[in-house]
Amino acid sequence: MKQTELFLQSDAALRSVIDRIEPEQLGLPAPAEWSFTPNPTIRDIVAAHARDEAWVPDVLLGRTIEDAGGTYDGDLLGTDPITAYDRLNDAATAAVNEDLDPEKVVHLSYGDYPIREYLEHISTYRAFQAWSIARTLGWDYSLPAPLVENLWELIGPQVDGFRAMGVFPPEIEAPAGADRETQLLCRVGYWFPKP
Repeated sequence: MKQTELFLQSDAALRSVIDRIEPEQLGLPAPAEWSFTPNPTIRDIVAAHARDEAWVPDVLLGRTIEDAGGTYDGDLLGTDPITAYDRLNDAATAAVNEDLDPEKVVHLSYGDYPIREYLEHISTYRAFQAWSIARTLGWDYSLPAPLVENLWELIGPQVDGFRAMGVFPPEIEAPAGADRETQLLCRVGYWFPKP
């Protein structure tokens, strides 16, 4: 299933960025639009991704929010946030590597979707957050070329529909001579120049 490949690529990209975050960077401010937490920090963003990773195995098993109860409430990062995130990332990766039925319906907070669509949704979130976190922290970072191509193939045709649902901000005009990654980031409204 192409969506499995997309997820594994996106999840690995996000992990590669999160694993580079130094402890002192966790307290840096993050863009307010990335979180419902007032005055979010990079740690808050890592915490949100940790929670999202934690949910993956349960969602793939067909569990609902009601089934999980308060399992994922509270601080999942503890005193070693990056190690905690990596542990949850490992579990999500293992779950997605199982023999999944792409048409099995799973239950999300915003509706029921087949697994293939769920993987597209969470892959999109991870890929563009990987790039955005790295750029926000001032790093020279590019999404891996195979991931960019898979995003174009699977997400590209759906951009306008996702934008209509409020997933993507308005499209940005790509700079002259933009490479494939920059064109994609502009198409989904996430690109901004290096700080």
